[in-house]
Amino acid sequence: MLSLEALFCHVDDFCRWFEPRWQQHLLGEGLQRRSRSRSLSLSEMMTILIAFHQSAYRNFKWFYTQFVCRYWRKAFPRLVSYQRFVEWMPSTLIPLCAYLRHCFGRCTGISFMDSTSIKVCHNRRIASHKVFK
Repeated sequence: MLSLEALFCHVDDFCRWFEPRWQQHLLGEGLQRRSRSRSLSLSEMMTILIAFHQSAYRNFKWFYTQFVCRYWRKAFPRLVSYQRFVEWMPSTLIPLCAYLRHCFGRCTGISFMDSTSIKVCHNRRIASHKVFK
């Protein structure tokens, strides 16, 4: 796992490159809407979400309220409440997908696939297992 600073720098560099290009491709609604800036930037939100997936926490609410709000308050001084963060999370989906694609390496033509068998059920119940029939 990258340190918080290294992760944020990598995500922030990507967001500075990605956001202007993304805004050019968005369709307008035709109406003038007030675009008030959020207290957390897109790169800060993406950093928190990526750090959650790299952590051992299984529940995002617990991660955000018990870890981020307690220990990362200095790193994110304008941290918002959990409810507000969850409201803003859908706006990070496309940038997160683009960041994931950006982090992939170039395909060299050679790919490996893990073919380890996954035990679905006990051997006695194989005949009655209905999922893979």
